[in-house]
Amino acid sequence: MSIPIRIVLVETSHPGNIGAVARALKNMALEQLVLVNPKQFPHAEASARASGAEDLLNAARVTHDLKSALEGCGLVLATTSRERDQNFRVLDPRAAALTAVEHAERAPVAIMFGAERTGLTNQELRYAHALLAIPANPAYPSLNVAMAVQIVAYEIMCAWLVRAGEIPRAIASPAVALASPEELDRLYEHLGQVLEEIDFRDRTQSGTHLMNRIRRMLQRAEPDLNEVHILRGILTAIQQRRRRAVPHG
Repeated sequence: MSIPIRIVLVETSHPGNIGAVARALKNMALEQLVLVNPKQFPHAEASARASGAEDLLNAARVTHDLKSALEGCGLVLATTSRERDQNFRVLDPRAAALTAVEHAERAPVAIMFGAERTGLTNQELRYAHALLAIPANPAYPSLNVAMAVQIVAYEIMCAWLVRAGEIPRAIASPAVALASPEELDRLYEHLGQVLEEIDFRDRTQSGTHLMNRIRRMLQRAEPDLNEVHILRGILTAIQQRRRRAVPHG
């Protein structure tokens, strides 16, 4: 059994954590490990902590930027341990796992874990469709990255077994494949062009946050590929209508 969900570790500092994550994934039938700018890899401590999952560790893909790590993905979930102001939808591990497994039947899914001390930055979160928060003791909420992966991986395996009919659990209705980060980036770029052409500007005091607000709005809406194509079609129609309206000669 192999579950087609990608685990992405962003700028992991300690090689032992990478090895422990590989072992956790092996235990739970997850085989896709992607490392974004790991501080030390490959490393002997990573190999030692993998303990039986050396094949998964050796097959890990290393990238220099997050966009490459998420290439081709539909649903992207990002783990968080603190309050955010982006108004993302926040899922617990069980709900996130069920959602991830449903979407994995239609397109690749990625779950991102940030650096040990800082987590994921707001810039990195721009690629996520929703956040994944693990409940913890408020007096000691800090989870080791390998522990966090183990919790999420366990829930993914349970959700996968539910889909296979091997264990009973209520599940959500089938999901529609979401637009990939690449498709959303193209939409944002196209929208930015049109807003500039029609001179639609941010009316707030700073005047610099319009596109960020639009991004957050669309992330909450979780558009699928067809919906993104509809929006881009509208933008193209606006551009064509404006060109025809401009007098010639």
